[in-house]
Amino acid sequence: MVEHGDIRVVHCGGSKINFRDPVITHDSRFLLCASGEAVKVFSTSTEECIHELRGHTGLVTGVLLRPSNHLQVYSSSLDGTLRLWDFTDGILIKTCVIGYPIYSFYASDKHENVIFIVASMPSDKRRFQLVAVHLPQSGDQMVEAQELSAVLSGVNPNPAAIAFGRGGEFIASVNDLQWSLEGGWNTFTCVACHPKDDCIATGHEDGKIRLWRNFNHKKEYTYSTLHWHHSTVSSLCFTPEGTNLLSGGVESVLVQWRYNQESERDFLPRLGGAITHITVSPDGSLFCTSHSDNKITIIQSCVKVSAVIQGLVKGDIRTDLMMDPRSKALVLNGKPGHLQFYSLQRDKLLYNLDIVQQEYIHESGLQQFEVVKAAFDASGSWLATVEERHQKAAELELNLKLWAFDEQTQSFVLNTTISAPHDAQITAMCFCQPTDSQTTLLVSTSKDGHFKAWQLAAPAHTEDEGPSWLCDFVSAYHGLVPECCSFSADGSLLAVVFQEVVTVWSPSTWELLTTLSQPPGAVSDLCFGRLSCSKYLLGTTASNLLCWNLLTCSLEWTTSMDVRRLVADPLSENMAAFCYQSGSTDLFVFKPSEPRPLFSHKAVCSGKVTQAVFAPREEMLESCEESSQWLNRSQLYFLTQQMDLMTFTTKAEEDRLLASSKQVSSSHWFSMTPFYLLLGKHRQQQQEHQDSDSSLWAERTALPQTSASMKELLQTPAHVLPSTSYLCSMFVQSLLISVSDARSEKAHAEEEMESEKEEEDSEEEMESSRSKPELAAAAATESDTPALTKAQARELRRVRKLDHSWLAGLLDS
Repeated sequence: MVEHGDIRVVHCGGSKINFRDPVITHDSRFLLCASGEAVKVFSTSTEECIHELRGHTGLVTGVLLRPSNHLQVYSSSLDGTLRLWDFTDGILIKTCVIGYPIYSFYASDKHENVIFIVASMPSDKRRFQLVAVHLPQSGDQMVEAQELSAVLSGVNPNPAAIAFGRGGEFIASVNDLQWSLEGGWNTFTCVACHPKDDCIATGHEDGKIRLWRNFNHKKEYTYSTLHWHHSTVSSLCFTPEGTNLLSGGVESVLVQWRYNQESERDFLPRLGGAITHITVSPDGSLFCTSHSDNKITIIQSCVKVSAVIQGLVKGDIRTDLMMDPRSKALVLNGKPGHLQFYSLQRDKLLYNLDIVQQEYIHESGLQQFEVVKAAFDASGSWLATVEERHQKAAELELNLKLWAFDEQTQSFVLNTTISAPHDAQITAMCFCQPTDSQTTLLVSTSKDGHFKAWQLAAPAHTEDEGPSWLCDFVSAYHGLVPECCSFSADGSLLAVVFQEVVTVWSPSTWELLTTLSQPPGAVSDLCFGRLSCSKYLLGTTASNLLCWNLLTCSLEWTTSMDVRRLVADPLSENMAAFCYQSGSTDLFVFKPSEPRPLFSHKAVCSGKVTQAVFAPREEMLESCEESSQWLNRSQLYFLTQQMDLMTFTTKAEEDRLLASSKQVSSSHWFSMTPFYLLLGKHRQQQQEHQDSDSSLWAERTALPQTSASMKELLQTPAHVLPSTSYLCSMFVQSLLISVSDARSEKAHAEEEMESEKEEEDSEEEMESSRSKPELAAAAATESDTPALTKAQARELRRVRKLDHSWLAGLLDS
């Protein structure tokens, strides 16, 4: 058994971008947010991710602008480090090792070279304290913090629970304290401090906002109450000048309160999911809200939405994790009633496919249609979905929909809707990989005790638009409930599990070929082997992993383990089994033909793994180490109980990504808009065209070449350059052309013109000596062919003067 070695489990593309408050830069051009183990830098105008700041080995827990330099940011992480970045170039400047996991952190204008962090107390890991870290003033890139001092104990690790007032003169902290007021109990949820006045705003579970004043005196404090939200206030934020207070909650409405005129307020409704964080740019021109559906909305002064940055929506995942064979996108439940197509390579949502095609009503207790099952065929031409709705006083409503991929729109279009395909819930469905003699086939199993085969059939009438799906076969087995089904790789066999019995069918004749026995226990998962292991069929029960040999129809081997997810790599014989034990999940990668696992990793995550999938790589890795060869063709992704999308990566792959993120190019200074990409491609084609016509360009006067000083001036960040007066003379000098060079080029051009004129005169004399018949024949020939230009005539004369004797010698030899 090979242990994990240099393979690490990391948060991958699709990480949460709403985990912590985002940060808007001073010029309002960029937005920075924590995303897994990286910090993403987005353009506020184009919504594109400019680059990622990578270097942390743990979850990033916060991002802050450096008070003394607005072009640099700090980031904190559970790996126990603070890192300083130049976010415009994506360069890591310094790493400060704290030694304790950092859950949140703060900075203050009045405390230079001091960062306040929230860390767990050494005596009790469940309690947290606010600690002041004095950053070492050293030129080394890696430093260790030596001076730490405790500020507050028993604080909440949530960043919304601590705020600094008057630029750092005082600190306000709330810790889910319940207190009696107005005849009831209430709980603090968030806090914000006015930037200039002695005023603290707190949000509460009852939807009220309280403004506290005169709090320097314990018994003489006063407060006023603002109330609009009907549920918990999740975030509060003052504008930089303190003229407005922003609040948000589950209503998905941004409320703007006038400070000292609280009766006047503005609303920006229908922002999507519940608001979790609110941020304001330093100049107050942009507002930013994070939402529970992993989305960031950029707003222009509470007037209109200017940009939306959508991450991977994580909620109630009822479908499996799937890979779209065409776009190579990850597909799973998204917004209510939708499937989301998310690109893991670009870490960007491609589009949402509306399955239910009904308006979703945000009302608790209201039963609405939900997408519960989905499956692709091998080519990505067909998509099958199942939607259901439970009504208290009515029967289950069930719809099976078949979607065809439209080449013109590059999306899926509804082809067939089958109402009530079964009499009970559908437990599983899968497509058959069709051969040349087969048509596309879909099999569904249900709690009604039947499995059905649906086949794509030609239209019954010529006036029909196209083929549709019809039921081709229905079967059952001794009244047992079918739990899952699976086709073999070549589509010649269908395995259907009826509780404890595995049945094998022939899709061509629908004949029951055999039944497979196994130890007591219902089979919950089923999977055929691939390639050289195609003769094996694997299944899982609550306590065993089973492997049958289909040639002998006998149990090949079995092992005792609680396998929660079993997935097969479509490009190799490898399989991955996620086993749950002792509160965590272990991973085993193996081949059905070998009893020895290829790879194992203990405790890949806490809790259970709910979904997993192998995603084919765009470029195959060239790993020679035995422990990581199973990652060469495909990458394994899995979803935890906490809705974190995780994957496995090697040290070599991490180093490659880190090196690519450090590359500084002039393109980073431009917004990555579609117009920019089109213009860049046009310029590249234009450059190739110019290179092909280099002979014509050689005749023109050469422009001054770009000097090293010009490259340095254009590619180096402005804040590290010398003064403009120092660079001016050097820059202007590089643009000038030497007088002596210009005179020599002019003289050379005049000599060429004189030689060309002499050649033209000699040619005219030779032509005048021709005989009249020759002239007549030449005139007749010239009338049939177009006349040459002067440039072409000069080129022809030059070719005539060339010595071609070497060609004759070559032919003689």
